[in-house]
Amino acid sequence: MALNRAMIFLGPPGAGKGTQANRAAKRYGVPHLSTGDMLREAVAQGTELGRSAKPLMERGELVPDNIVMGMVEERLARPDSAQGFIFDGFPRTVPQAEQLDKILARRGFGKPLVVEFHVSPETLLHRVSGRWTCSVGGETYNIYERPPKVPGICDVDGGKLIQRSDDSPDIVRERLAAYDRKTKPLADYYRQHGVLETVDGSKGVEEVSRELNEIFARAAGRDGHL
Repeated sequence: MALNRAMIFLGPPGAGKGTQANRAAKRYGVPHLSTGDMLREAVAQGTELGRSAKPLMERGELVPDNIVMGMVEERLARPDSAQGFIFDGFPRTVPQAEQLDKILARRGFGKPLVVEFHVSPETLLHRVSGRWTCSVGGETYNIYERPPKVPGICDVDGGKLIQRSDDSPDIVRERLAAYDRKTKPLADYYRQHGVLETVDGSKGVEEVSRELNEIFARAAGRDGHL
């Protein structure tokens, strides 16, 4: 089943966008695109882009559009994006959404399908500040909901668990405040364009996946995609 369109998953940090985007990307055989992952890779590699973005990311601030949009357009030009793609947490502002609409038009895609994940602030803080990742294999844990058998050690390969600097409680609060301030207006933007759907991100992974499948099916019935 081909995707042949842009999909956008919106929601604050910890809402479950990444998990669901990864699942949907595998189902449709398209790239799962996270600007956060792209930026963190650039920081780790010490590229010019990474050096510019690093201090902003460490403070929980949004990276300027001129950096982000150039990176996005370059990524969408790759062959693996030709049949569609799924954005995880992008765009973050209305100006970015407007620029993305122009990029999609240039690349022959129509309107995106946008899904907003709703989760309470208390649940989000609990999810994100408790998140730790294996430094060897990348396995993810949550010290509150899915702790490792031995504190600080990965169950799979014994690697040391580390916490991203932007997952500390203080930075998480700043990230949530930035989301409230700059990203929530996106819902109104996409609602006005008739492409916004919503899911309850506080539900279990399988239940959210089922809701997304229903959304995809409705979209297919409306416009013939998928």
